[in-house]
Amino acid sequence: MATASQAPAGTDLQQLARQHLWMHFSRMGAYGPDHEIPIITRAEGCYVYDEHGNRYLDGLSGLFCCNAGHGRTEYGEAAARQVEELDFYTLWSYAHPKAIELAARIASMTPGDLNRVFFTSGGSEAVESALKLARNYHRVHGKGQKHKVIAREVAYHGTSLGALSATGITELRSQFEPLAPGGCHVPNTNIYRWPEERDPLWAADAIEERIVFEGPETVAAVILEPVQNAGGCFVPPDGYFQRVREICDQYDVLMISDEVICAWGRLGHYFGCDRFDYVPDMITVAKALTSAYAPMGGLIASDKVAAPFMEGDASFAHGFTFAGHPIAAAIAMANLDVFEQEDLCGHVLRKEGEFRQMLESLHELPIVGDVRGAGYFHAVELVKDKETKESFNDEESEKLLRGFLSGELYKRGLICRADDRGDPVVQLSPPLIADTEQFEEIHDVLHSVLSEAWDQVVGGSRSSTASAPRRRSSL
Repeated sequence: MATASQAPAGTDLQQLARQHLWMHFSRMGAYGPDHEIPIITRAEGCYVYDEHGNRYLDGLSGLFCCNAGHGRTEYGEAAARQVEELDFYTLWSYAHPKAIELAARIASMTPGDLNRVFFTSGGSEAVESALKLARNYHRVHGKGQKHKVIAREVAYHGTSLGALSATGITELRSQFEPLAPGGCHVPNTNIYRWPEERDPLWAADAIEERIVFEGPETVAAVILEPVQNAGGCFVPPDGYFQRVREICDQYDVLMISDEVICAWGRLGHYFGCDRFDYVPDMITVAKALTSAYAPMGGLIASDKVAAPFMEGDASFAHGFTFAGHPIAAAIAMANLDVFEQEDLCGHVLRKEGEFRQMLESLHELPIVGDVRGAGYFHAVELVKDKETKESFNDEESEKLLRGFLSGELYKRGLICRADDRGDPVVQLSPPLIADTEQFEEIHDVLHSVLSEAWDQVVGGSRSSTASAPRRRSSL
């Protein structure tokens, strides 16, 4: 069996990666002699560097997670101190100081009575835990038929089979079906695509309609992101989450705030639900809990939801070996120290207007249809016609995003997401330490590349024969 240690002398990283590394969500066949695999070798602040020494602005914060920026050696020092004290012990029937301290610290930051922290190793595990807890909670109250979860169209909630049942992206779901039963979907808050006369709370009311349609006695939970990631940073209309809270209370349905992306300062608050003034029954977190310096996630549950499992011989029969890992917990504590000492949430709130104004200035380009988002989490939607909001069909979107934008943005030194899990968008989520210098750099790259995209891609499509329209979820 071939191994890296047996590779011929002089074999480079590109060759080894092509032979042995299976990258996630990647078209592996796209990499060949004429298309290098991007190999990132070091990072500092808002920037990362590849194997050739080229510098890139990390406009995606790794994957919405390096919130405190790269290269903070104090996190490594915290990890080293923890190794000297306790390298690892599981939370299966045991506890250790760092997990206890971190859970207490998180509980002190949450709204309402969300005081119980169930650690995981990442975001999909956090969502999976929330969905299992919702079912279990109703079952112990004699309502075992309540198992369904209502989520939004185009929303992404994770890759495990349970979390995937809540994910509302057909292309991600279909190849792994049949999924865990019970996933139901309702319209999202893509206000840009709504008729002007539509009631702002239409999408919230659609949740009630779906609960009634499914039968309230069968619905366990509603899961929503404060700002929906997939589709391009959909923000809620005023009053949306308050209406959803009312609906959940009326039908005895648990409300899960999926904050794997939106927590830990991304929206200028420790939790996205604080930004939009609602108190859920559960919050899922991951990614920036450690600013991605170690894998860690968690489910934060209210006292009400946790109560049945805190008495007698009851148990929530669920867990993960590495959840609450002492080293990850130590890094998370160091991360939260940095958040407090440098007031990263306050920095986002002070600078988000400037960040948004920079992106809004791109409206002068004919390809920019909408700019939306909150905090340091925004998207630019791309269109063929600003007046009619005409989008791109599948063939055009493929050419625009993968054939041009993704590669060209990277070549110009900007890492961001060119995505079409919905209509084509470019997403930006820079580290929370980003400031005017980084905003200007983002603007300059986006302006030039989007201008070229219009000339090369859109101009060509206007003269070609029209093809099938793009598939889009109901609006």
